[in-house]
Amino acid sequence: MAGHSKWANIKHRKGAQDKKRAKEFTRAIKEISVAVKDFGGPDPDTNPTLRNAIANAKGVNMPKDTIQRAVKKASGADADHYEIVSFEGYGPHGIAIFVECTTDNTNRTVASVRSIFSKNGGNLGTNGSLEFLFERQGVFTIEKENLEHDLEELELELIDGGATAFENEDEFLMVYSEFTDFGKMSQKLEELNIEPKKAELERIPLNTTELAVDDAIQIMNLIEKFEDDDDVQNVYHTLEITDELIEKLEEE
Repeated sequence: MAGHSKWANIKHRKGAQDKKRAKEFTRAIKEISVAVKDFGGPDPDTNPTLRNAIANAKGVNMPKDTIQRAVKKASGADADHYEIVSFEGYGPHGIAIFVECTTDNTNRTVASVRSIFSKNGGNLGTNGSLEFLFERQGVFTIEKENLEHDLEELELELIDGGATAFENEDEFLMVYSEFTDFGKMSQKLEELNIEPKKAELERIPLNTTELAVDDAIQIMNLIEKFEDDDDVQNVYHTLEITDELIEKLEEE
């Protein structure tokens, strides 16, 4: 998890300022659509996956009426059908990269992901070839300015809810849980009236590789190309996010 919270912090902060806002909305709408069609319908009271998707949409400041339209469209007969697919490969310098996509055209997505790998010094691998390098965990991003709880007492409460680790970084408290405790942790936060800015099942690298800053920037540029693709939901990697790298990224 080294550097995870710092980098997430930067991305959340930048996300409100740059072109990625539109991509965040697209990602949130797809998440809502999949939640409605595949996980229990349009009622968030009975569909916890949708409830989480709506919370994530609010976390990127999506307007309430846009969220409601997305839910309504996803529950209609003419709703878009999305498939969740993933890809694994290596970037330059032996950095493993795991790409999660939500797409309505798998052939297009495969071609696009393969192209990004090959044009940037990487190569697409076979499914399952790199999955063992990552561990799926629940990751909850909580804005500290909205907390009315004492942090030490809150951490004890969240440990009861399944929290396994915390990262306290600038504006955010990152809370980690086991994959199997994601729902339990979501419920615990609801009981405490805490609405996370983001709550996701992420793939956390078991080991990371530290590179020279210039080489690390090359990897980050590759990751950004993936994230700019409309079909890509999440990108995970084994690059160590060092303080020196973060300083360089903040200058850009």
